[in-house]
Amino acid sequence: MSHSVSPAPGDESFAELFAQTTDEAPEVKEGTIVKGVVVDIIGDYAVVDVGLKAEGQVPLREFREEDESGEEGALTEPLVAVGDEVEVLLETVEDNNGLVVLSKEKARKRKVWDEISKAVEQDGLVTGTITARVKGGLSVILAGGVKAFLPGSQVDLRPVRNLDSFIAQDFEFKIIKFNKKRGNIVLSRRVLLEAERAELKEETLGRLQEGQIVEGVVKNLTDYGAFIDLGGIDGLLHITDMSWGRVNHPSELFQVGDKVQVKVLKFNTDSERVSLGLKQITPDPWINAEEKYIPGTVVQGKVVSIKDYGAFIELEEGIEGLVHVSEMSWTRQIKNPKQILKIGDEVKAVVLDIDVSQNRISLGMKQLEENPYEKVVETYPPGTVVQGVIRNIADFGVFVELEPGIDGLVHITDLSWTQRVRHPSELFKKGDEVQAMVLNIDNSGEKPKISLGIKQLQQDPWDRIPYDYPIGKIIEVKILKLADFGAFAEIEPGIEGLIHISEITDERIEDPGQVLEPGQVQRAEVIQMDAAERRIGLSIKSARRQDELADAQGFQNASQAGATLGDLMSDKLRQATSGRDDD
Repeated sequence: MSHSVSPAPGDESFAELFAQTTDEAPEVKEGTIVKGVVVDIIGDYAVVDVGLKAEGQVPLREFREEDESGEEGALTEPLVAVGDEVEVLLETVEDNNGLVVLSKEKARKRKVWDEISKAVEQDGLVTGTITARVKGGLSVILAGGVKAFLPGSQVDLRPVRNLDSFIAQDFEFKIIKFNKKRGNIVLSRRVLLEAERAELKEETLGRLQEGQIVEGVVKNLTDYGAFIDLGGIDGLLHITDMSWGRVNHPSELFQVGDKVQVKVLKFNTDSERVSLGLKQITPDPWINAEEKYIPGTVVQGKVVSIKDYGAFIELEEGIEGLVHVSEMSWTRQIKNPKQILKIGDEVKAVVLDIDVSQNRISLGMKQLEENPYEKVVETYPPGTVVQGVIRNIADFGVFVELEPGIDGLVHITDLSWTQRVRHPSELFKKGDEVQAMVLNIDNSGEKPKISLGIKQLQQDPWDRIPYDYPIGKIIEVKILKLADFGAFAEIEPGIEGLIHISEITDERIEDPGQVLEPGQVQRAEVIQMDAAERRIGLSIKSARRQDELADAQGFQNASQAGATLGDLMSDKLRQATSGRDDD
């Protein structure tokens, strides 16, 4: 089938144009892309002459534009007109009907794949639009509507958590896998970024110097610092170099993507490690701290950290002082600063000491209040009788609270003149109200130590004991307990004496229990007295001898007075009987 088209006035005839094309055109083969001229438009087809015996027909829909997804557009008019030169794929020179089979669409796709193949061979780049998220990565439409796959690992230099943020964006890609027969194309954007970064890195390394102030972008945050992208190379801004003040976490100051100016502190060209500093751009506040924070100065600041041993107060950015727990109150027993302080509190304090070499300032809060201990000596002079509540009991004594924050200690030896106290809890319990006498005040330390005595409220019985129980006096005693070496006997409540085993009887005994038992009442002679050591020695055998001598003396006196032997024997019998009756 042939068609003739009337040329427009002033134009060359299609016959002439065809003649020129035919003369210059190479031999055409099936399966190749050839050039032709649109000679007519009939219905939904364009008639194209490619220099063969017959023309071919191409559906007009193949001349319509494609949208970004590669699908045919919805234009009402095809983008072709009579006289246009077009490229088509020659599928068949002559089909069963003797017609030439042409395809504009297949020519376009063939050309696109040829361009992609050329890009692969020449290690070139292709441009495409990311259209959707698919399993394992993203779907990309390349120029000409060819679909390709972009793996998630090849999207960026670092793993991307939100791949959806890349949809509808145009990028250049490198083809890393290509199979034309299967229509399989795998892309990489990461390869291009790595190449760009390597080039930028060389440039940055060439100009980087220690002490230089540079601009970078926060790339990543960790607990110990922030990594700053300086341009192809990362530098570490350690948390201790971010601020002269306290930084608990880098996220307090930065977010990923922030631009920041930093100073190059160290740069090792061999390892390509860069240490950065931010605080070093501004002056160190400790330079003039010694002049500003003189001991005795009242300051104000914010509580920024609390430890078991105290609280740190920020006086200004980069300068903190420590209020030790012992410097928080004169009288309160503060075990943990959290009892009275919390993070963020504004407090006043007094500078106690400053050590610029160690960047340390010691602060005190209690110094802003009146020191109650300064009046202790005046209020509680020795000899004063005081009253208080037992606040605590220890092995060595009891603590008596005289007023809030002021305690006195009654040592275990000052609890009783006469009782042997093994532990204060034998006599007192916590909360008991007691009277005591101020014995002494040790004012050598910051907090005075007050010594109290309870037994001093009474006269020391040992002041009279030597006079009441002189050596040689025979007294009645009560056996309290036995020991291997003798027996302890009560002379009067709280006063004891020792009867040595050798002073129990004239006969030699191995065990006091052979003769004595607790609870017995015996006559004993005072044979030793040591008031300083509060010791009394007693003797039963000596008392017995004295009694026997007294009896003999009485017998002699009675004889001289005319008493008969029968009278004396009767008296003795009555005494013995009377003793048994008493028992």
